[in-house]
Order: sequence, then structure tokens, then C-alpha cells
Amino acid sequence: MNISHNISKFIGTGQRSATGREASFDFCFNYFQSFRRKNDIESIASSNNIEFSCLQLGFYLASWGMFRGSSPLGQKWSSKHYERFIEELVGFDRAIWDIDIPDYADAAKISLLLKFGSTVTTFLQHSSPILKTKVMLGIFGNVPAFDQFFRLPGYGLGGNASFCEKNLKAIFDFYNDNKSEIDSHQIPTLDFLTGQPTQILYPRAKIIDMAGYVEGGGPL
Repeated sequence: MNISHNISKFIGTGQRSATGREASFDFCFNYFQSFRRKNDIESIASSNNIEFSCLQLGFYLASWGMFRGSSPLGQKWSSKHYERFIEELVGFDRAIWDIDIPDYADAAKISLLLKFGSTVTTFLQHSSPILKTKVMLGIFGNVPAFDQFFRLPGYGLGGNASFCEKNLKAIFDFYNDNKSEIDSHQIPTLDFLTGQPTQILYPRAKIIDMAGYVEGGGPL
């Protein structure tokens, strides 16, 4: 895989557009991470923020294809469906917020990721690796999205991979084998109000997500 080529193809050249679909990740990630930076995660579910928190997550998922076809997220539920999940999110083990690909070396961290995946299934009432990983990518930036296009050739990861310990370890191996190249990509998120780059950088999971998505032929 030509990682740098794939990433350049994903983000394009020059100034990124804040109105493109890809920026939906930036705005969702920035929103949830803003509470982490203030050490005020509980406020994500406060009465002042709960509606906006649900809308942020819901729009990001819709923008990234999770409301298509017969998905129950788009067919059965309103934004309030996310309320119980958001309330569970703020009470979850705080260590989940600090995990990125290098932390997959710790079996306890992998276990925590899998546990949160089960939380997504329980509180969003929809079980799929795609939903689990897209939620975790948008909020924490700690796993790539396991959709039909995500592929890491040579590491046993093809489209619609299962969200399991084996595949998380495969991503860790891919990172270790390509660490210098992956770490060289310092890509800032875009600010919603100005459309300009922020000081917040894409996590390594997002870098690998983009590279694997392009490798699998994902439309841009």
C-alpha cells in the first residue's frame, strides 16, 4: 500500500473544503474532544448540551452513510434515540478517551475498545462493526471505520471486517510496520465557524482509516 498516496487522494491538494462530506468527521471529533480538553466530559450529557450532542453524532453518522437503505438509524429513530447512549458515554471508563493505535499493545486497552463496541450495540440497538467503529472514530478517534471499503492488504483485513481482538492487533502490526510514514502525516481538523485548520490533529486511527478506505476503492 502507498499510504501517502492514498491519504493525498483522500484529502486532496490545497485548502480542504469545510463543506465537503469528509469534514463531518472534523466537526464531530472537534465537538466531543472539546469536552475532553476541558476535562468536563460529563457536560456532554448536560441539559444544555444533550440535544446538540445527539445531533452532532447523528449528523456525522448520516453524512458517513449510516442512514442509508434499511438501516434502523434512519428508518426508525429520531435524534433523541442517541440520548441514552450519550448518557452512557459520559460514565464510561475515562481511559477510552486516551487510546490511539500505539496503545493497542496493551491488552487491557483492546479489551476496553471491545467493551465500548458492545455499549454502542446495546444503547443504539443496532449491531454492526461499521456502526461501532464509526461511532468510536467520530467521538474518540481511536479506531478506523470497518466499512466495506476498509482494507489493509497483507494484514488479513478486508471489507466489512469484524470488530475483534485479532483485527485490532492486525491494525497495530500495520502501524508498527509503517510507523514513520503514518506519523509523518500531521493533518489538522477544520474549524466549523471559520473553515480554517485548527490546532487539533487527526489521530493515527484516522490516518489509517483514510489510507485503508482509499485502498479498498472507497468513493471520494
